[in-house]
Amino acid sequence: MTTVKALYIGNEWIDGEGSVTNRNPSDTSDIIGEYAQASKQQVQDAISAARQGAKAWRESGLERRYSVLMAIGDELIARKDELGRLLAREEGKTLAEGVGEVYRSGQFFHYYAAEVLRQIDERVDSVRPGIGVEVYREPVGVVGVISPWNFPLATAVWKIAPALAFGNAVIFKPANLVPASAWALTEIISRQDLPKGAYNLLMGSGSQVGDALIHSPEIDAVSFTGSLEVGKQVAAATAANLVKCQLEMGSKNALIVAEDADLDLAVEAAFAGAYSGTGQKCTASSRLIVVEALHDRFVEKLIDKLKTIRVGNALEDGVQLGPAVDARQLESNLAWIERAKQDGARLAFGGERLARDTEGYFMAPTLFTDTTNDMAINREEVFGPIACVIKVRNYEEAIATLNDTKFGLTAGIITDSLKIASDFKARAETGCVMVNLATAGTDYHVPFGGRKASSFGPREQGRYAREFYTVVKTCYVKA
Repeated sequence: MTTVKALYIGNEWIDGEGSVTNRNPSDTSDIIGEYAQASKQQVQDAISAARQGAKAWRESGLERRYSVLMAIGDELIARKDELGRLLAREEGKTLAEGVGEVYRSGQFFHYYAAEVLRQIDERVDSVRPGIGVEVYREPVGVVGVISPWNFPLATAVWKIAPALAFGNAVIFKPANLVPASAWALTEIISRQDLPKGAYNLLMGSGSQVGDALIHSPEIDAVSFTGSLEVGKQVAAATAANLVKCQLEMGSKNALIVAEDADLDLAVEAAFAGAYSGTGQKCTASSRLIVVEALHDRFVEKLIDKLKTIRVGNALEDGVQLGPAVDARQLESNLAWIERAKQDGARLAFGGERLARDTEGYFMAPTLFTDTTNDMAINREEVFGPIACVIKVRNYEEAIATLNDTKFGLTAGIITDSLKIASDFKARAETGCVMVNLATAGTDYHVPFGGRKASSFGPREQGRYAREFYTVVKTCYVKA
């Protein structure tokens, strides 16, 4: 009989209300495990435990917090191959990408361990003689972390690590598609010197567990990464209780190929941005905006590149593109391909489901040409290995096309012109801009987030994370 992996509430492993089966999208006969599902009462139990844990963790010394975060980071990095394989097995990204994600997750904990020791309070003089002013940052309290399936560890960790570093208690609700990585992280955290209730794991559906979390008046903050539609629901629910929220949502990122671009560099950046991780990234460049002078040569080179790509089981050596995460995502991708063709886009490469030695959700990397920015496939987030080329006359039309979207997460440009690069950095209406780089790929020590419908609330990562995970207190003292 398969053992069901339990929930973690108040420093105890607790059985849930039923379980879900976690399958490998590269091989649907491979069952990774059974994972418990939390009841609404268990959500409340976790909140109660976290409220107690928050007080104890807040009062813990700096060196205790530093040691806990360093130990978690150390173990993640030491076990990167093992846990990277688990991650690739349950999510479908290639083994190299899985190992890299685990390693990066360890780096997040190390970074925020160092932030624990950085003194973030300040003292200033008052405008009134004889009075001093001290500005403190204190933990916000109990933080609900709701993470997506496309980065089972990294996205969760860049929320959990700063939350713990700044003295908060955490209730972690991972995406139900990828519970294995969340459970493995929790097992590591469970062995650390954390007070009872300072960290809790609630696996379960968004409609039950997530909904109960975001509607609770007893938590102090919610950090969510997911779709725009669900993000709006989180914002509405938390606003009703005046609970602080931070949202990272949809995107429709673009890469501009300017007239003076290095074509080889442009093709590599386009491939890395649009197709790595099976295109299942919020930073993916699904719109490729190319000036007409380079359009035909760029398309030809990119197709030549796509012809060499090996699609298959994410755990196999040499595979460059794994499967979609599940049947539903694959069906959505294929439906988008049919809609694009109906709207007049020309299928230049790919577009079909692929058969491999194992039963999985494989599809060919897909490229459309003859697309316009008003087509549905260029307006909505697709989340698959699908890119659309939009031909423009010049740079001015390119930048206008890039900004003509309700989203604003990342944007990139390939150019040898300092003038064009400088103008692009100033005019791109996104939270992150890349020059001569793929749109996918960010660092952990600097802020991450978008504009428009892509993000809401304070930025994530780097020192900017303190804006969300702390509250400010101003103290006036007369000598």
